[in-house]
Amino acid sequence: MTRKDGRSNDQLRPVKITTGYQDYPEGSALIEVGNTRVLCAVSVEDRVPPFLKGQGTGWVTAEYSMLPRSTHTRTPRNPDRQAGRSLEIQRLIGRCLRAAVDLDALGERSFTVDCDVLQADGGTRTASITGAYVALYIALSNLKKKGVYKVLPIKCAVAATSVGVVDRIRLLDLCYDEDSRAGVDFNVVMTDRGEFVELQGTAEGKPFSREMIDQLLSLAEKGIKELFEEQKKALAGYR
Repeated sequence: MTRKDGRSNDQLRPVKITTGYQDYPEGSALIEVGNTRVLCAVSVEDRVPPFLKGQGTGWVTAEYSMLPRSTHTRTPRNPDRQAGRSLEIQRLIGRCLRAAVDLDALGERSFTVDCDVLQADGGTRTASITGAYVALYIALSNLKKKGVYKVLPIKCAVAATSVGVVDRIRLLDLCYDEDSRAGVDFNVVMTDRGEFVELQGTAEGKPFSREMIDQLLSLAEKGIKELFEEQKKALAGYR
């Protein structure tokens, strides 16, 4: 099939990661994946949630939201009640980041990563995870430079992408038009050790086979390896 943006079936959209996008957060990054843009910013507090108090360990969590005109129609602001989708995604982002960090080495500190979607064209959750890792790495690196940490408390890198089946064709990194027509849709999160952090896969109408899962995971792994290289380039000045 011919993709809307002319990519090959196993090709990522253009990826750009701009570090230090904001002055005030301990770490920040703007990630652009095609027309999807997400701003990731890290805030650090010298306290932990009550369930961790006194245990000498730290915490990493995330919040996710879409700006009102990040999509074709306006999404109303509603600070009193978050949409279920946003809660699901921010919990996903938090889980993925905690897989990358040595929580015991953080001390009793909390790291909150705000992921705000400036523009959405599919893959906002996977872009958020990939960009959030970069922002978190920068925050931890800055604390290390200040002498808070002797060793950077990072265990591994983490990144994510989507794969799916559209018109019976396996595709990497679905844009919105492709995602909305996909018969099978997967979000895949991996570490740079080759381990999976999370798999989210669904079928629309027709179930998929084990063989299809293996093929899609291989396709996702190819794309995620390329994302790790983009993260490395973005973080070159912080290592």
